[in-house]
Amino acid sequence: MARYSSFREFYPFYLSEHRNATSRRLHFAGSCAALAFVCVAIASGSAWWLLAALGSGYGFAWIGHFFFEKNRPATFSHPLYSFAGDWMMFRDILAGRIRL
Repeated sequence: MARYSSFREFYPFYLSEHRNATSRRLHFAGSCAALAFVCVAIASGSAWWLLAALGSGYGFAWIGHFFFEKNRPATFSHPLYSFAGDWMMFRDILAGRIRL
């Protein structure tokens, strides 16, 4: 397992694990669903929706890794950096820096 001293060092590795467009699309869809569930949790006052947010975010991403990327999600070895990487990639997709 590689060690990274910063997120800046980790992010290029993270992107290299997301070369497949279908996988990136699944990550993006999962992140959108997670944001929607967080909004529902806030609006309803029910924290149970946060479980749906986690399930959709990770579920879509892991399908992308196991079936399209054919690699092991970085979440298993670098959970915090991976979580940050998901949102950085989401931002970069929205900004047009990464293609879906």
